[in-house]
Amino acid sequence: MFLKKESPVRLSLPIGGSGIGSTQVKKAAERNQRMRTLVFCDDSAHPASLTRDGLASLEDCGLEFDWVEDPSEWRIESLNQYPLVIFSKANNRSRADHEPWATEETGQAFVEYVAAGNGILILHSGTALYDNSPSLCRLMGGVFTGHPAQCPVTVAPLAAHPLTAGCAPFTLMDEHYMMEMNDPDVDLFLHSESEHGRQPAGWTRRQGKGRVCVVTPGHNPEVWRHPSFQALLRNCLSWCTPKGKRGEEQ
Repeated sequence: MFLKKESPVRLSLPIGGSGIGSTQVKKAAERNQRMRTLVFCDDSAHPASLTRDGLASLEDCGLEFDWVEDPSEWRIESLNQYPLVIFSKANNRSRADHEPWATEETGQAFVEYVAAGNGILILHSGTALYDNSPSLCRLMGGVFTGHPAQCPVTVAPLAAHPLTAGCAPFTLMDEHYMMEMNDPDVDLFLHSESEHGRQPAGWTRRQGKGRVCVVTPGHNPEVWRHPSFQALLRNCLSWCTPKGKRGEEQ
């Protein structure tokens, strides 16, 4: 199957009582509270496990993940079942099949999806190899152009930005993504720095009624597991969540 439903994360809800009956009520409430989120992952250089493990610890975000690793049979029409998409996949069908999966038609579908009021969080390789879809590249606001050999990369948040709350600077081995920005009006909240220079590494933009957020670090599991990166993911997921599904207006 191209679509895999992960065991959903659990919420801790203030439901009183004890025994089997109250447990069933609590589980039903949890199901009603979780938001279905579509996750694209797995490409030629980034196994699905990188994203799966990196998101696994976000146990209190109230999300239920459906996973697309090989989009060969995925249908664009299913996008409307999800208010939020996580894009952690370069333009390869899978780790084993390096052929592109996205076309300009695919990109236009994502543009319309976000413009309708949905959210998309684009992580690391989700910015890579989509040259054949100009619409998708414009939606991102900036795209990957290359990277040097792995080296110590410092993730440097803008301290005053709300999306970097709880996120302190940190340095780990990573691919230092070189980015080409195509939207001068993005709201930048993160830089990456190494011996190769300084690059934009995190930004947001609006598309119609919807929200786009991009975060470029994250080739290695150590980056995803870092407490500051986890805080960043939580903040970005919250910001991308469509109006009406957020706990409060942001």
